[in-house]
Amino acid sequence: MHSTTSSLAARTPLSATAVDALKIVIVGGFGVGKTTMVGSVSEIRPLSTEEVMTEASVGIDDASRVRAKTTTTVAFDFGRITLNASKVLYLFGAPGQQRFWFVWDQLFAGSLGAVVLVDTRRLEDSWYSIDRLEHHRMPFVVAVNRFADGPGLDEVRDALALSPEVPIVDCDARLRHSCKHVLITLVEHLAKMYEPGSTP
Repeated sequence: MHSTTSSLAARTPLSATAVDALKIVIVGGFGVGKTTMVGSVSEIRPLSTEEVMTEASVGIDDASRVRAKTTTTVAFDFGRITLNASKVLYLFGAPGQQRFWFVWDQLFAGSLGAVVLVDTRRLEDSWYSIDRLEHHRMPFVVAVNRFADGPGLDEVRDALALSPEVPIVDCDARLRHSCKHVLITLVEHLAKMYEPGSTP
């Protein structure tokens, strides 16, 4: 039986025919599952800047509702998905803590769109993500990462005051097929926005 390390290392390298790189950013609150999502869906071993949380973060990062979390992203996560022979999708997972929000504008540069990952136990942690994306006029979808039973998608839409055109879907950040569904939803949303006659 192959280990996770060997199976990741054996995955297909970037094709020599790949000429178009598309960039997507995954944002959301602290501990919502962004690193997990990038790792689940990436075809390469994801680059992660996770560091062990120390006593220095006490009083700064609110880990009260994610007590099992022992590491945190301090820059960004990075993964890759090959769409076809010429197109490659690059995924950037943004850090969730407020003290690292200054990184977001750099990550947004050149991005086609974004995924806002939401934990229904902490919906208020999603407001900043949505505000920043709307400020940058960047298309996005909302993905509800279900940690426990919670409000339905319509209730989440109302709580986040989402525009009717913003797609919202359930997901499990641990499962590759679920994360792929989120990304497909975003790509379809982007295609609809930029089709002839539409107003981006």
